[in-house]
This record gives sequence, structure tokens and C-alpha cells, in this order.
Amino acid sequence: MRLFAVLVSGLLLCCAAAQAQVRNFDAMIAAGELKVAVYQDFAPYSFEERGQPRGVDVELAQALAAALGVRLQLIWAPPGEKLDDDLRDYIWRGSPLRHQQLADLMMRVPYDHAYAQRRNELGELENAQVVMFGPYQEERWQVAYDRRRLQSVASVAVFQEHPIGVEVDSVPSFYLTSVFNGMLSAKTRHYPNVARAFGALQAGQVDAVMAMRGEVDWQLHQAGDPQLALAENAYPNLGKQAWEIGMAVHESNRQLAYAVEEALEVLIRDGRLKALYARYGLRYEVPEMYQ
Repeated sequence: MRLFAVLVSGLLLCCAAAQAQVRNFDAMIAAGELKVAVYQDFAPYSFEERGQPRGVDVELAQALAAALGVRLQLIWAPPGEKLDDDLRDYIWRGSPLRHQQLADLMMRVPYDHAYAQRRNELGELENAQVVMFGPYQEERWQVAYDRRRLQSVASVAVFQEHPIGVEVDSVPSFYLTSVFNGMLSAKTRHYPNVARAFGALQAGQVDAVMAMRGEVDWQLHQAGDPQLALAENAYPNLGKQAWEIGMAVHESNRQLAYAVEEALEVLIRDGRLKALYARYGLRYEVPEMYQ
């Protein structure tokens, strides 16, 4: 039994080592494919519809692969508890439990200098194995509401009287249950995801929904109801209310990052990326780097 345990442990280590092989740019081009990790079931960015991959991130990945002259291989990534976990599992180490391949490129990574430079208790970079680059979208928080039950949203204070739906364990959830000493918590309703929260809005169970702007835009686009409107209120004491989204590669694969960034800039400047967002009903703001 002891020998068997040693053999099994050795086999698992070998499998983990095999998973953690990072392809360089030349190997990727020679193979004729770009492996891109996108989040699973994350409309409007990456999801499946009738068995076909759809979403902004999926179509952007297809455009980037085409610009590099290779085919796209998607790796569907169930989100971990933290972004650090996702970067570890899909970019630099792999996960023996998930048995998935490492990606060459990962979409929807915050383009944030402070996060990229974050250090552990030993003073080491927590994500030293990863390069985060290529901002392609600005994201922010957004409220949508039903005009039939709520005349306007001058501030979040209206949610002392009007119920609002949020995704459970999300930033809007923590925000609305804690801001103003918890005065909005009694009217904050929690749902498994943003789609369910919007379902409650359409059913009249809540008067508004708060989520990321892209998700809100997509839900409004899907609903096609002119009585569902976008609020223009601020979010006092929320902290960071807008941020940029980019991509990530292994730190040894900067050549791929340079090539992807060059292709991305073309897509942004010629308007194709804005048009892609518009097809999903999303507003698009050009990241500061390209303005």
C-alpha cells in the first residue's frame, strides 16, 4: 500500500508537471492555434447558446486569433473564489483536479497596476508568473429600474422604500447591505445571478437591479422593454466605481502579449470592437491607453 501511494503521488506530480507546460509563441504559431480561457456561463461576455459559443470575449478572441493567423481553441473556465486562483489554474500552474489544459491567453482580467504589483508577506509579487496587459473595455456599476414602479433614481437612498435585486455575494450585495449604516439592507433582495435578478424585475418582485454595466446592458437588450431604464445615480462610499478589463499571459510569453496587443489596437481604432459590443446591446468606452 505504501508503495502504491508513492506511485500514485508520483503519477499525480507528473500529470501536474505536464499540465503546467507553457507554450512559447513559436510553438503556438507552429501548432496553428491560440488557446484562450474565457469564463463559463458569463453572458454577455462568454456563454453558449444552442451549443454554440457566443459573447463579446468569445468574438474578440476569434478576431485576435484570426489576426495572428491561427485558429481559436476556447477553454471554458468556471470562476474560482479569487482571481488569483483563476490565473494559477489557467495561466501558470494548472489544476490536477480540473484536468484542463493551460491557456495561452486569458480574457477578462482587471488591468490594474496596484493589483499587478501586489506583494505577499515576504515582499514577493503574488502574481509574478503572470503579465496582465491589453485593456480592451472599461467596466462600471449600473442600476436599471422599472419606470412603472419607480419614477427615477436620484440616489441609492430611494432603495430604502423600493426593493432592489442583486447577485448574491457580489459587490452590489455587500454595498447595498452596508452603505448608510445598513439602511438599504431590508429592501435588498438576493438572487443566484444577474439574469435571475432581472427576471424578478420583470415579474414585479423588485423595482430595480444593480450589477456590472455590461450585464445590465445585455439584460435590457434581451428584454426589449422601453419601461426598463438606466439610472444615472452615483454610488457614495462604494470605492472603485469604474475599472479597465484586459488580458493575461504567462510572464515567459511576452512575445504573444505584444502580438495580441498590436492586433487589439487595430480592432479598437478601426471601430470593430465598438461594433462588436453594439451587437450585444452594450455601450463601449475606449480604454484610456488608446484615447
